Amino acid sequence: MSTLLKSATIIDANSPFHKQQKDILITNGVITEISDTIEVKNEYEVISLENLHVSTGWFDTSVSFGEPGYEERETIDNGLSVAAKSGFTKVAVNPNTSPITDTKSSVEYLKHKSFNSATQLLPIGALTQQCKGVEMAELFDMQQSGAIAFGDYKKPVENDNLLKIALLYAQNFDGLVLSFPKNKKIAGEGVANEGVNATKLGLKGIPALAEEIQIARDLFLLEYTGGKLHIPTISTAKSLQLIKEAKAKGLNVSCSVAVHNLLLTDDLLFGFDSKVKVNPPLRTKNDVKALQEGVKNGVIDIITSDHDPIDIEDKKVEYSIAKDGSIGLESAFGALHSIFDLETIVKCLSDNPKHIFKQEKTSISVDQKANLSLFNPDTSYEFSLDDIQSTSKNSIFIGNQLKGKAYGIYANAKLVLNS
Repeated sequence: MSTLLKSATIIDANSPFHKQQKDILITNGVITEISDTIEVKNEYEVISLENLHVSTGWFDTSVSFGEPGYEERETIDNGLSVAAKSGFTKVAVNPNTSPITDTKSSVEYLKHKSFNSATQLLPIGALTQQCKGVEMAELFDMQQSGAIAFGDYKKPVENDNLLKIALLYAQNFDGLVLSFPKNKKIAGEGVANEGVNATKLGLKGIPALAEEIQIARDLFLLEYTGGKLHIPTISTAKSLQLIKEAKAKGLNVSCSVAVHNLLLTDDLLFGFDSKVKVNPPLRTKNDVKALQEGVKNGVIDIITSDHDPIDIEDKKVEYSIAKDGSIGLESAFGALHSIFDLETIVKCLSDNPKHIFKQEKTSISVDQKANLSLFNPDTSYEFSLDDIQSTSKNSIFIGNQLKGKAYGIYANAKLVLNS
């Protein structure tokens, strides 16, 4: 079967057709022709969409699905369908399941459940057994079974020596260690950013210091051990500065930021809506401005949706006891395109994450494997429940004006489009 994408504007800085509108012919999963006009034949599946743009496939490095254990939040099948229709050809899935992904067999289960799907599921193995932070998990065995990195989702490694040993050990097989930036003792029982707004509302605060002191520790350890460290979902201006200085020293450190921390502030606390309760919390306007600048100047490597489905029983409750987390796959592109240009988005959703997590990189060129995200960057709309295809509906962006919407993907020799 051949698929013909008509009048597609190509966004790929590594392609000779960057920013050009072309017809793209794909046969058996490989790009076989790119021309101004390709003659339509009866056997072609022709895709002609309004203002169609294509880029190399987007890769979200922090996605949670419920399965196994919390299928009421999201199953793997539905989660991968949502990811595909949201423009993502790869997703790295966090180990916060039941059982936790901390063994070879649990990694193989995820790979088996997602076999031959259009969007590729890439497991992140737990860094410690049961994500309890006591003993290191079977990192090498999980890597051999397909785990692409190791971290305890939203749980900091409190034991300094354990993180030191993990960074040393992972170098034996070029493993990537993730360390969530939060000092639990300083964060305490905080539920929102420590600041004027939390004080006015009587909410216990999480100081920016809780994130920054953990990052400083992690960077000291990395400087001592060597190896590769990824710091997921930073949220403060000082965190950014610390990572910038570490990179200037030549340390092999990368970081990501969640989409919502790039746009939204703790002003949303007024109203006590649990949809805005996330971890790390929404910070200040100054932090948001600094993070946006960090994306533009390249200190922040990756943007993630940090998609985290939470069932209504754990979200529609009093703010202080509601679970942290927001879904984000469906809204990611539209939110990002309201503040960044397409080249920046593709760099942080495709090029950089594939490089850091050692995934195959392709370009939109003849004889290259077709791994494409399809989207319309110019459609503007208010994000609503109608735009959500996830089982859980806990989106922080409901009611926000977004710009741009994914049509779907072409990946793994499969075309998936929003109906």
